[in-house]
Amino acid sequence: MELLLGRFIELDLATCLQVIMLGAVGGVLSGFVGSGGAFFMTPGMMNLGVPGVVAVASNITHKFGKAMMGSKKHGEYGNVDKRLALFMVVTSFIGIRVAVMINSALFGHADGHGAGGTAASNLYISMIFILILFFVAISMLRDAMKSSKEGGGPSMKISAFISRLYLPPYIYFKVSNVKVSLWVILVCGLATGYLAGTIGVGGFIGVPAMIYIFGVPTAVAAGSELYLAMFMGAWGALSYAFEGFVDIRLAMLLYLGSLVGVYVGAYGVKVVNEIMIRMVTGLIILLCVLSRAVAVPMYLRQMDLISMDPAWDPYFNNISKAILFFAGISGVCIILYNVIKAYRQRRRIRSTLIEAGTMPETVSTTT
Repeated sequence: MELLLGRFIELDLATCLQVIMLGAVGGVLSGFVGSGGAFFMTPGMMNLGVPGVVAVASNITHKFGKAMMGSKKHGEYGNVDKRLALFMVVTSFIGIRVAVMINSALFGHADGHGAGGTAASNLYISMIFILILFFVAISMLRDAMKSSKEGGGPSMKISAFISRLYLPPYIYFKVSNVKVSLWVILVCGLATGYLAGTIGVGGFIGVPAMIYIFGVPTAVAAGSELYLAMFMGAWGALSYAFEGFVDIRLAMLLYLGSLVGVYVGAYGVKVVNEIMIRMVTGLIILLCVLSRAVAVPMYLRQMDLISMDPAWDPYFNNISKAILFFAGISGVCIILYNVIKAYRQRRRIRSTLIEAGTMPETVSTTT
């Protein structure tokens, strides 16, 4: 296997710290949302000058270990349907392989590695990112606002429509307490794999599919997608590494931040209201989409599709980066606020019970 060092960026201290920060923020969002956090980390690395295909490859490599830790934590809360995730694995592998072939071809694997190939790959990744995640963000925000007015969980219109179609065989999943057509599962697995392999964000097909198509509870969907992400991360890493696109240094730096952050996010799912989870997630994704959209003119100019002064490129890139970091850090602050609020409330309840004599003081200090 050829190691194509020319695709890797030089890492100084400032860049390393920014990649670690991307990992930390992405880890918190990952545990909270149930995706790999790549909707934040992939464009973040691209803003640092990493070619899009290398950013996707390095992130999906890092995805394996983080998803393993996140799914373990969700599993402790009973939020992982392993059987459902494993049914989606086979077609997700096919989707990842298709994505790797397209990204490799656009980057110009056989024709040298000039700016045109990098820009073409960056533009393709950015456009898929914008088109898919804009739809996901708007759908989640609409559903969350509707649920907040009407009460109850997420709208299950799609799930109800699918259930009226006769698409045997059907499989019952005990943990999720749903019965789903095998064909629907396989199609969703394919789409999840393709998106994970293209932009590193499989969770924003996998999680909404589990919630809105399969009818799975939000917390279980988050944990189950992380379990699925373990396998997708391993297969995606091997596929991209074979093409020479994985920068193991970036993957390790992302790990430094994300393995701690994912625990905070996983706990946040347990204590934060389900509607709040969807609102926060939708707003963060929408800002990340805006961040990518700001960078698009830069790639169009690099491909000579529009006429623009190259001196403008740093401005577009810096604005894109600022929006992205604002989205991620704001999301983490909201999650941490709710986690701390829940912890303090729990302590107050314990203190009240101790004062009332209904809970021994020794119990409160050990639970």
